[in-house]
Amino acid sequence: MGQRKKRVRQEGLWTPTAALPVGASHPFYQRLNQILDEKKFDEYVETICEDFYAGEVGRPGLSPGIYFRLLMVGYFEGIDSERGIAWRASDSLSIRSFVRIALDESVPDHSTISRTRRLMDVETHQAVFQWVLQVLAEKKLLKGTTIGVDATTLEANAALRSIVRRDTGERYEEFLMRLAKESGIETPTREQLAKLDRKRPKKGSNDDWTHPHDPDARITKMKDGRTHLAHKAEHAVDMETGAIVAVTLHGADVGDTATIPETVAEAGERITGVVTDTNGAEVVKHVSTDGPREVVTDKGYHSRALVSELIEWGLRTYCSEPNRGRQQWRGQKREQQAVYANRRRIHGERGLRLLRQRGEKLERWNQHLYDRGGMRRLHLRGRENILKRLVVHSGAANLGLLMRKLFGKGTPRSLARTLPAIFSAVHAPIRAWSTTATLAKRLGESMVHPNLAQLITVVA
Repeated sequence: MGQRKKRVRQEGLWTPTAALPVGASHPFYQRLNQILDEKKFDEYVETICEDFYAGEVGRPGLSPGIYFRLLMVGYFEGIDSERGIAWRASDSLSIRSFVRIALDESVPDHSTISRTRRLMDVETHQAVFQWVLQVLAEKKLLKGTTIGVDATTLEANAALRSIVRRDTGERYEEFLMRLAKESGIETPTREQLAKLDRKRPKKGSNDDWTHPHDPDARITKMKDGRTHLAHKAEHAVDMETGAIVAVTLHGADVGDTATIPETVAEAGERITGVVTDTNGAEVVKHVSTDGPREVVTDKGYHSRALVSELIEWGLRTYCSEPNRGRQQWRGQKREQQAVYANRRRIHGERGLRLLRQRGEKLERWNQHLYDRGGMRRLHLRGRENILKRLVVHSGAANLGLLMRKLFGKGTPRSLARTLPAIFSAVHAPIRAWSTTATLAKRLGESMVHPNLAQLITVVA
């Protein structure tokens, strides 16, 4: 061994494209690109995005196929920001191959991704989600008869210390200073301001306060007990296959009973749209033509008015009912019948089975989409911007469900964890036979059973 000679390395002025190093593509992304190419994904997105691109005006735009693939990478790699997506694509040869960026081409930076997202409307991103649902229907991963609805809070890209009054535009500290002076304290200390704020009722009301840069964010208490500005994401899932059929975004201060009608209507529109786009083809005969017929929720969605409204829509409800004690039903006969019918269903065999499946089919997506998928802490502001990213994020999750059925793994990371186990399982018997053969040679064949000695000889 010797030391490397210190010399100045002179790079060539020109490098042929064929001479550039090509890394081995990740098998997950390679297989996913095969599915997208078979269904002509690039041709489809270029058609629906044609109006957003000018012919010869301005700088060259980001291709729609590359743009939507970059957003999918955010889910598969668990990257929360567009800056992180751009960095990951420039650093990984596998991501470059999946996104279809050549080695002699520069990866678009985060500003280009953000600019493309702002130019495209929400309906275009939802059309991509609808296209993924169509692919799932062709693979018999979409039924649409029974759906489950669940919601979670997403931490907004806004700080509580930056909120301002809706009426006067004062910041929080300025508002407390004014209250202290009105109460007779000319030069209040921080302790006095904290004591004054502690005794004030409804100090975090969304009717009084807003964030100047993200007006759609709402003050709410997160699941871990912290008070923060947040948004509420609600998704509807096919309870038979586990596919996400609809995603909506609401204010974090809006109750579940107020948001579920929009989500159920969105799910019905997506499911019937799959049947309409195929004109009743044989490949989607298993999809419900009239949209969902049953709705499964947890106890946060249970109310007299909501259960009655869903039954009027022709839906069978399986809503967990909280223990409210004895109730009065004067003048609410219709609501009483709806609540009692829902109570009989959730205590039946099918109702109990559906409620048990909520943890597998509904709560699991909270982990996949937001915690592991990188959307729990938002880096975007504004309802439309967040919904664009969330819709494509959910479409990538559905593609992961398809990959799990065809390939056995739904994310590149899960496949990477499986390969070492497979290799060790294959090499373990070989190592055992090698050790036995070495021991037999040392001890001599006379001390080994004749059949085992013959097998060792063959293996060696």
